[in-house]
Amino acid sequence: MSTNTESQTHSLPSRERCPQASGLESVAPLLHSGEETPDPIPTTTRGTIPAWINGSFLRNGPGKFEFGEDRYNHWFDGMALMHRFHICEGSVTYSSRFLRSDSYNLNSERNRIVVSEFGTVAMPDPCKNFFARFLSRFQIPQPTDNANVNFVKYKGDYYVSTETNFMRRVDPQTLETKEKVDWSQYVAVNSATAHPHYDREGATYNMGNSYGRDGFFYTIIRIPPAEEAAAKEDSADLSGAEVICSIPAAESRKPSYYHSFVMSENYIVFVEQPIKLNVLKFMLYKIMGESFQKILSWEPQYGTVFHLVDRHTGQVLKYRTAPMFTLHQINAYEDNGFLVMDMCCGDDGDVIGEFTLENLRRESGDDLDKFYNSLCRNLPRRYVLPLNVDEQAPLDQNLVMLQNCKATAKRTNSGEVYMTHEELHNDELLQYGGLEFPQINYDKYNGRPYRYFYACGFGHVFADSLLKMDVHTKELKVWRYPGLFPSEPVFVASPDAAEEDDGVVLTRKGTFFFSFLAIFQTHSFTKRSR
Repeated sequence: MSTNTESQTHSLPSRERCPQASGLESVAPLLHSGEETPDPIPTTTRGTIPAWINGSFLRNGPGKFEFGEDRYNHWFDGMALMHRFHICEGSVTYSSRFLRSDSYNLNSERNRIVVSEFGTVAMPDPCKNFFARFLSRFQIPQPTDNANVNFVKYKGDYYVSTETNFMRRVDPQTLETKEKVDWSQYVAVNSATAHPHYDREGATYNMGNSYGRDGFFYTIIRIPPAEEAAAKEDSADLSGAEVICSIPAAESRKPSYYHSFVMSENYIVFVEQPIKLNVLKFMLYKIMGESFQKILSWEPQYGTVFHLVDRHTGQVLKYRTAPMFTLHQINAYEDNGFLVMDMCCGDDGDVIGEFTLENLRRESGDDLDKFYNSLCRNLPRRYVLPLNVDEQAPLDQNLVMLQNCKATAKRTNSGEVYMTHEELHNDELLQYGGLEFPQINYDKYNGRPYRYFYACGFGHVFADSLLKMDVHTKELKVWRYPGLFPSEPVFVASPDAAEEDDGVVLTRKGTFFFSFLAIFQTHSFTKRSR
C-alpha cells in the first residue's frame, strides 16, 4: 500500500506536492534599478573569513529596468549589472559596473528602450513619421548583447554571456567592458548558451543553434585551450572553435528552447524538451508587436528526447522520456556501462513566462500567495541511460542494472528506449519549495561520481534558502533566515581538502536594503532553518 501511495504522490504536479504558502512578504523592493559602484569600497565583516580564501567573486544579473518613460516587462530583460567581491587576507571590497553593451548605450543615448529583450519589444521611434514607424516593424530585429546571465571563460579570458550570438569580453579586475564578440564569426551558429562546460585539459564546450534551408539544428561546439607558448594579446580569441556534432530538431518548425546541457567525461547530453519556439511567429514577432517570450510555448505532447553524443566521435544515440523541462543540470557521470544524469526538473514549462516584473512586484496578500502557489517547483531527478542497448532484450525488461537505483530504461515497440526517473530527494525538500541553481565541487567532481550538491530553495518567488543535498542518502541540510534572499551558491574547495565537501559556499545575498557576500563553511549547514 505504501508503494502505491508513494507512486500516486509523485505523479502529482510538483506545485501540488509542496505546501501552499500564505502571507508571503512582497519582494518588489528587490526589483528596482540599482546604481553602479565602479570604485571598490570597503565592507563590514562579521565573523572570520578563512585565511586561504583570496580572490574575486564575480556575479552578474539584471540591474536596470527602465529608460526614461519606458519600462521592461520581464525579469530577464534588465540591463546587466556586474558585481565583484574581492577577498584578500580576511577583508572584502565591493565594486559594480553596468555592462556597456550596445543595448545599454543606445537605450541611454535615446533615453528609451530601442533594443528588444526577451520579454519586451522595442517600439518604433515616436519622432519618426507614421510611414517610417510602420516600415520599421518589418526590419529584422538585431539580437541583444545585453549579457546579463553569467560570467564565462574561454582560453583564460573572461566574458559575460546571454543566449544570443553575442558575448562581451570584460576585465575581471575593473569590470570594464571590452569588445563585443560574435559567435557566428568563429563557428556556424546563431546563438550559444551562457552555461558552457570545461574539461580537465582546458577545453570549453558549449551549444548553439543553426538554421537554414536544411532545417534547424542544435550544435555542439568545442573551443580548444589556449596555447601555452603563444603570446597573449589583449583581444578576444575563440580561434580553433569547431563543431563536434549537429543534431536535427525533431520538429524543424518548432525547435526546443534550452538553457544548458549535460557533460560527463566522455559524453554530452542535449535535452530536447517540449518548450517550443514557433519559427513562423519568430519571423513575424516584431510585426505582430510581441516579444520573444510570447513565441515560446509548453507543448507536452512532444515528450522529451535525450540526445547522447560521444564527445570524441560525434556519434548520437536517442532516448525518450515523459514531458518535463530543465534549466540547470547538477552532474553526470559514467558507471559500469551507464550514464547517470542528475538534473533539476519541472513538469510545466510555462513557468519561464511567468517571471514578469508585474507578477514579481505584487504586494503582499492573496494575489502574491496565489501567484507563488501556481508556479511549478523544480525538483532533483536522476535518469540513467544505458550506453549499450541489447536489441534482443524483452520490451518489459529494465535495462538499468545499477544497485539501489530506481530509475528505469526499457525498449519500446518502436525500437526506442523509454526512461523513467528516480526522485533524488525525500519529502523534506518539499517544505522548502523545491530547488534550483545547483552547484557541485566542479573542479574535482564534474563528470565524475559525486555525493553532494548545493542549491537555492524556493519557498518564495525568489530563492529564500541555501540547501546542501547528499545524493547518497537524500539527506538535506538547510540555511534559511527571514528577509534574506541568496543567489546561486558557488563551492570553493579548501586547498588541502580531503573530502568532497571540505570547503566553503559563497553566495551574494540580498535584503530589501542591502546586498552582501555570505561565506559558509559547508559543514556548518544545519538540518533546520536558522
